[in-house]
Amino acid sequence: MAKGKDVRITVILECTSCVRNGVNKVSTGISRYITQKNRHNTPNRLELRKFCPYCYKHTIHGEIKK
Repeated sequence: MAKGKDVRITVILECTSCVRNGVNKVSTGISRYITQKNRHNTPNRLELRKFCPYCYKHTIHGEIKK
């Protein structure tokens, strides 16, 4: 009786300021978080404010494709 597609999917969140600025010159890398979202409750792309260790501050992390 299960449905075809899972309701909860795993998504990757990536720092938007690191991507735009091309990352700091001191440390290389882009902050990424892995989380889950409910497909029915949030059909559009997820954006959360998380801490970026490369920017040393809280920034907006947006959902990216796998």
